[in-house]
Amino acid sequence: MGRLFGTDGVRGLANRFVTADLALQLGEAAARVLLKDREATTRPSAIIGRDTRQSGAMLAQAVAAGLASAGVDVTHVDVVSTPAIAYLSANLDYDLGVMISASHNAMPDNGIKFFAHNGYKLEDATEEVIEATLGEEWERPVGSGVGKIGDDYEVASREYLDHLSTVLSTDLSGLRIAVDCANGAASILGPEALRRAGADVVVINAAPDGKNINDHCGSTHPEQLQALVVASEADFGVAFDGDADRCLAVDHEGNMVDGDQILGVLAVGLKETGNLPDDTLVITVMSNLGLILAMRDQGIKTIQTAVGDRYVLEAMREGGYALGGEQSGHVIAAEYATTGDGLLTALLLAEQVAKSGKTLRDLASFIHRLPQTLINVPGVDKARAKTDEELLAAVAEAEEGLGETGRVLLRPSGTEPLVRVMVEAGTQEEADRVAKELADVVADRLSL
Repeated sequence: MGRLFGTDGVRGLANRFVTADLALQLGEAAARVLLKDREATTRPSAIIGRDTRQSGAMLAQAVAAGLASAGVDVTHVDVVSTPAIAYLSANLDYDLGVMISASHNAMPDNGIKFFAHNGYKLEDATEEVIEATLGEEWERPVGSGVGKIGDDYEVASREYLDHLSTVLSTDLSGLRIAVDCANGAASILGPEALRRAGADVVVINAAPDGKNINDHCGSTHPEQLQALVVASEADFGVAFDGDADRCLAVDHEGNMVDGDQILGVLAVGLKETGNLPDDTLVITVMSNLGLILAMRDQGIKTIQTAVGDRYVLEAMREGGYALGGEQSGHVIAAEYATTGDGLLTALLLAEQVAKSGKTLRDLASFIHRLPQTLINVPGVDKARAKTDEELLAAVAEAEEGLGETGRVLLRPSGTEPLVRVMVEAGTQEEADRVAKELADVVADRLSL
């Protein structure tokens, strides 16, 4: 069995891989590891939220049982977004937070994400210790030492939405915003956050039934939102994923505005107000070269990290940067959040539209996405992707041919025996051709 934790917690098919038994053990192990050196004299506490998947309640109860068995008092907050759990963990003085969600995955999957008391996701090394602790024998507390389990289903609207209400300095009155809630965690919180800011909100896919989360809706399937924006004559639209840590947008003509473009718009806005430290934006290696070139033209530097918003955040914290994120719509605004927050992103983007008096299309028009081709090459020895000399020579030759208006990225999968070949170029035809040629080299050189 490979590493249990992926780039964003533990995730897989609910009740097959992510079982109640595993959830209980993870709760117990996380409490033992994260609270090992705790010096406070009060009983440790944890907060647990979930998205709308049918398996969520089962797994939330199981994690709670594991935490309580380790002497932790647990508060269930029911259906909330992942960034809400991060915020509540840090600002209501919980020792740890837990989110039950598989994010943008289909309904049958589920997952478990842990947050430290400061609202940040756990470092790789900490997750490895938790994994190593699973199933170890230890002396459990008994009697009054066992943790209590309770609930507070209003805390998200009482604390988290109040926090979001303080973020904007611009009233959104006069803006009509279409919102696709993915039948997920943002079904109530998302529209309410925008309404509190003054916007006229048109909502779809906000009727979760446990089975319809991410089902041909939300950020992974924006077609409904694109049609709604045009039909309702909205100024723009936003689409969240199942746990609302992502946000993609649609301009008034129904055109997609992805995470790269959102980051570009927000970065320029921060730079104009002097709130972009060192004029630097943190992105991942999967961000489109068009964003990098556009930022350069605006006098903004870019720092690239591995894929995963946790790695973006690590670079932001290390360098003291204010803004970072991913093409997929994870946007981290460090002044207000410790993780990607779709609701916060929607608010900040709406503020830029309201302040500028421009359409979202015009705001994002300076970012010209380069044509991109991605090919997954299965059945290969991904460990040799960075060491095979002939493959590396082929990549170097391709990059030289593409020049400054293109690039190549070879990325071994973190979970499967495959290598992803991504090529950006001046034309789609060139991107397709170079990607196919390199994929053939990968298949030949790294075949098992």
